[in-house]
Amino acid sequence: MTIGKNLEQAIKQAHERLNNLLQRAEYTKKHYKDISQRELFTEAIAEISISLEELQVLGEELQQQNDELVATRHLVEAERQRYQDLFDFAPDAYFVTDTNGTIQEANHAAAQLLNVRQSYFIRKPLLVFVHPAHRPKFRELLTELQQETKICSHQTQIFHQDGKIDFPAEVTASKVEGDGKPVSLRWLLRDITERQQTQQKIREQAALIDITTDAIIVRDLQNQILFWNKGAENLYGWQTEDVTGYEEIFSQDSLEIEAALKTVVESGSWQGELRRYTRKGKELIVATRWTLMRDNADLPKSILSVDTDITEKKQLELQVLRAQRLESLGTLASGISHDLNNIFTPIMTVAQLLPMKLKNLDERSLEMLDLLESSAKHGADLVQQILSFARGSEGKRSTMQPSYLLEDIAQIIKGTFPKSINLNIDIAPDLLTVVGDASQLHQVFINLCLNARDAMPNGGDLSISAVNLCIDALCAKMNKKAKVSSYVLITITDTGVGISPKIIDRIFDPFFTTKDIGKGTGLGLSIAIGIINSHGGFLDVSSEVGLGSQFQVYLTSSDRTIIQPVDEMELLTGEGQLILVVDDEAAITQITKTTLEIHNYRVLTAEDGIEALALYNQYKQEIRVVLMDIMMPSMAGATAIRTLQRMNPQVQIIAMSGLVSAESLAQARGAGIQGFLLKPFSAKDLLNILQGVLVMD
Repeated sequence: MTIGKNLEQAIKQAHERLNNLLQRAEYTKKHYKDISQRELFTEAIAEISISLEELQVLGEELQQQNDELVATRHLVEAERQRYQDLFDFAPDAYFVTDTNGTIQEANHAAAQLLNVRQSYFIRKPLLVFVHPAHRPKFRELLTELQQETKICSHQTQIFHQDGKIDFPAEVTASKVEGDGKPVSLRWLLRDITERQQTQQKIREQAALIDITTDAIIVRDLQNQILFWNKGAENLYGWQTEDVTGYEEIFSQDSLEIEAALKTVVESGSWQGELRRYTRKGKELIVATRWTLMRDNADLPKSILSVDTDITEKKQLELQVLRAQRLESLGTLASGISHDLNNIFTPIMTVAQLLPMKLKNLDERSLEMLDLLESSAKHGADLVQQILSFARGSEGKRSTMQPSYLLEDIAQIIKGTFPKSINLNIDIAPDLLTVVGDASQLHQVFINLCLNARDAMPNGGDLSISAVNLCIDALCAKMNKKAKVSSYVLITITDTGVGISPKIIDRIFDPFFTTKDIGKGTGLGLSIAIGIINSHGGFLDVSSEVGLGSQFQVYLTSSDRTIIQPVDEMELLTGEGQLILVVDDEAAITQITKTTLEIHNYRVLTAEDGIEALALYNQYKQEIRVVLMDIMMPSMAGATAIRTLQRMNPQVQIIAMSGLVSAESLAQARGAGIQGFLLKPFSAKDLLNILQGVLVMD
């Protein structure tokens, strides 16, 4: 603008100079005749030269200014084009509207987003591209934008072409002012479909993390807890706010944890089993998998661990292992019971025969023989109990008076327990009877008393009581193991060391024991509770560390009366019948032969089935009964029996065995055997069954 004004001023001055020259020329012509035309012309040329020089300078300045204007115009055009390119090719949709929301400009991304031409938007309200359900909220946005300079992160729903275009969008809007008044509005629309899907996926994953039963924990390398999911809350009992930011809260082997941390840092992962404790002190076994997490620079950042509670699984595995051990115990017991019963049979029979052979025995000797017989019977009963426990058989049941058992146990305690243990007995005089196996129940009470003794190494009080008890419906509801019935309650109480609450639920597990190696098998209480359950009863235990324990045995009472056996004054005798006794145990054949001969029988003996067949073939016309052991070498008893039956279908056979079961009895009856004699047997058992077979003959 300055150069233009200067140019106008120079032209004006040139005109003024020319006018002055013309005026001077006229004036000179009139008044000064002596001045020549040449002088005037020279002066005019000089004035014109000055003006032309000035005009040239100004022309050059004007040209320079024009060049600058052209350059500036090019720069403005380039900036405008750059803005237009940014506007058109931006990844998000841009709109420029007037203050009422009518579209004035729309970029290429907006056209692509709504699948229309850019010109389609012009002079259309932006509101028509908003979902009808969101339009009231969008109108509020327009009103709000009149008051605010900029609005960010408003979400709406874009809708066009009858629903073909329908997606969530994030809106950012700003107001452009001129002279202090709004002149236009600028809008940015961003399709957030993918973002919402990602957020939904994250929410779903977070929900899965929370509903999983596994404990998911994230810790930093200093072992501080950063993340703790709902599964961890449910498994361990601590809430998220209780543990976040704290170091390891589990009580566990620090050496094992250090080894695991070293492994996960070196190799990136570790898995194994850990023993942990909940907030309430409950012990858990968890299978845990640790993974090393890294940051963007691939540096170790944290450790992700996933813990699965396998406590129940481990318990099941332990139960399977125990079942296998019990099966092994049953196999072992089955293998040795026959041999043990073969040992007990001569002892019992000799104890019965000696008083008959030696008439002048004193009372002390007779008591010793009674003790010998009783001990042999108890030994045989113990073998049978182990078999019953291993195989689940019930044993021999009869109506019995528990007070007799308890009195017998009291005598054993007085004779064998340390004198530092005071025994208190309190048995109700009107105690009802129960139906059960006397030998098995005897073992239950003995085991409980032995445990009480071991719990009082420095002495104490041992109390045994028995009362009648009626459990009604209310009491039965309070104890799931009870039923509405009459019971005999036997209580055994000690003042010993007591049982820790942590192990009281495990004391009935087979092979579980707190005693030192060699001082306990862990089978006593398992056998006891198995016997009580098989009798339809139940057992309760209560204990307090340092004060002692109490075991309460509930046995269903019976209204049956006990039929007292009538002692037989004399054993049944034979009439000279010939009996073939077959057994591989020389002691049994010898004592059986002696017993039978004392009672007027003739006897042949054989050591195995082959010898028995030879003797029977020789004396089959005279042999009345064959007494044969089932388990023998060379030829099994069952094979020898079938061979004898082919030789003589009417042969009378009594089978003997120290290993009996319901299955073996059924097989014996199905094989046509007339009697079954269980070892160890007494002389009376032998003579009674023999007499019964001879009577049927």
